[in-house]
Amino acid sequence: MVRPRVLTAISLLLFAGCARPPAQPRTLAVAAAADLSFAMGEISAVFARAHPGAGVRATFGSSGNFYAQIRNGAPFDVFLSADGNYPRRLSEERIGVADSLFSYATGRIVVWVPAASRLDPATVLHDDSVRRLAIANPEHAPYGVAAQAAMRSLGVYDALAEKLVLGENVAQTFSFVESGAADAGIVALSLAVAPSAQGKGRYWEIPLNAYPPIEQGGILLKDSQDARDFRAFLTGPQGRGILQRCGFSAPEGR
Repeated sequence: MVRPRVLTAISLLLFAGCARPPAQPRTLAVAAAADLSFAMGEISAVFARAHPGAGVRATFGSSGNFYAQIRNGAPFDVFLSADGNYPRRLSEERIGVADSLFSYATGRIVVWVPAASRLDPATVLHDDSVRRLAIANPEHAPYGVAAQAAMRSLGVYDALAEKLVLGENVAQTFSFVESGAADAGIVALSLAVAPSAQGKGRYWEIPLNAYPPIEQGGILLKDSQDARDFRAFLTGPQGRGILQRCGFSAPEGR
């Protein structure tokens, strides 16, 4: 006859064997344009609260470099580009989830100078005393393309061409100015208004009609419910509200 204590022990062992292990957290790997480095902190936190068990791990860089990496098989779940053309090209090349393209914001550019600088950001582009002006590399950074177009539109490109210092992306461009490697820079408004930049500098927003719209778009690279939920969040009221507070405008036509 099996004693009650033995039966209890056996029951506990059987229960433990049948119990499911705790669910592993799910993490979306997001390739994000460098201008999102501030906004993504809040976006990730709010999304995770709304979708328990799901998290976001963002890697920041230039959109053109991410495009090349993704074409070569980089293991991202979502691509958030500062130039909507890169996701469109991936879709045309049948890379990513079919019919998953989306627009999420329009970027804006400013001239930014350190707080200790005697330069006026509103007149920097016409100031002969400027020795080095930082912009993102227009070869692969959409903000560099916009900066270059703005300088041409404002009639100052030829005078500044030899003074340009090129950052790998717009975040590095901002750090060049912050560190003193450049006297001023043309950077994303989203970086100039970030809490980490408060008190460190002053900016002047370049008129929107001086450069083509920086239409920012994305694509899902792997199909999952979390990825679809993240896209819906980013393009919905909560995501749009965060982006607008962080220096972005709504997508064109929205």
